[in-house]
Amino acid sequence: MKRLNPDKLFVEFRHGVTKTAPLLGRRYTLTHSDMTAELFLTLGLSYAYDKITPMRDEVLAEWRIENGCPYLFVYVYVDGQFGSNQSALRNTIFRRELPLALEAIRYGDRHFFESYPELDHAPIFIRFDSTDPRYNRYEYWGSPKDYR
Repeated sequence: MKRLNPDKLFVEFRHGVTKTAPLLGRRYTLTHSDMTAELFLTLGLSYAYDKITPMRDEVLAEWRIENGCPYLFVYVYVDGQFGSNQSALRNTIFRRELPLALEAIRYGDRHFFESYPELDHAPIFIRFDSTDPRYNRYEYWGSPKDYR
């Protein structure tokens, strides 16, 4: 697994989101540059659709609550701009890079986790979205503490 280089992570807080609030409605958009290996994490009350490219290789995440328990819901679009023709390759890439993406989210929002340490133990569920049933999955991926 690649490790996060904090010098290559750039974090932006948009209107309505601070380093410690809110929990509900807090959304993450993680994009990257293949050329520079830089990661761009945007936190807002909505996803940063203006940062999403036609490649559709972003990672989207948000805090949700079910039965009084918070969890981090993560979404990746496996099919991308090429439809299901590239799904196998994109699935492999997402699975390889998701630990780094989760580490970037955990590190980039570290002040939030310091304010709410119980969220380090919240489950992470990832929705792999694909028209191909082999890659269309909903999986448990541990908790934020696993990506510190």
